[in-house]
Amino acid sequence: MILDDKTPQRPQIEYPTRWGFKLIGRDKEALLRCIKEAMGDKEHLCSLGNSSRTGKFHTYNASCVVDTEEERNRIFKYCQDHDDVDMVI
Repeated sequence: MILDDKTPQRPQIEYPTRWGFKLIGRDKEALLRCIKEAMGDKEHLCSLGNSSRTGKFHTYNASCVVDTEEERNRIFKYCQDHDDVDMVI
């Protein structure tokens, strides 16, 4: 997370907490597979988001309860490093 110069410290996040991930990519099915792989057996919610006007890019919104910052970062990194994901927010 990048903080601006007006933010004196990192935000305090209390775990466990529900955390959302937005994945952007070109193949809806591949994005869905990535989410399922990243979450494993973890209970999660997933919904198709918007598509670009031309239909070239699609988004999926996924969320789950993460128990620790390490778990949250692990899921984010898995999605970020996945070949079919162009961006994770």
